[in-house]
Amino acid sequence: MINIAHTVKDMISGMTPVLLPECFVFATVTDKDLANRLLPKARASFHEAEGLSLILPVDLADSSGAKASPPMRCITLNVYSSLEGVGLTAAVASALAERGIPCNMVAGYHHDHVFVPEDQADTALKVLLGLQG
Repeated sequence: MINIAHTVKDMISGMTPVLLPECFVFATVTDKDLANRLLPKARASFHEAEGLSLILPVDLADSSGAKASPPMRCITLNVYSSLEGVGLTAAVASALAERGIPCNMVAGYHHDHVFVPEDQADTALKVLLGLQG
């Protein structure tokens, strides 16, 4: 059975952030054929009025010609946080903001994932490890 952290204190103390080695971009696609080709390889997707937003590996986005953000790295928070938990996203985003590091939070069913600019990823990981401690 999975132990799910509910309080912000439990979520922060158990977040165990891990920096993934890959680089990603947030891309947007309006062409349905291109979207169908990219979607199976996306880390995540979200339908918006302007098109399909995809989180893609950098090389895939580059080769597809999709409009994309600068490269980002993903830090996975390895705590089983409740989808009804309050405060983890705010604590993480605030800690990074205090250091001038922008972040994009993506919640999965099991974990939260923090996307930060590639050149600030190592610093972001140190900030989150400090927050956990």
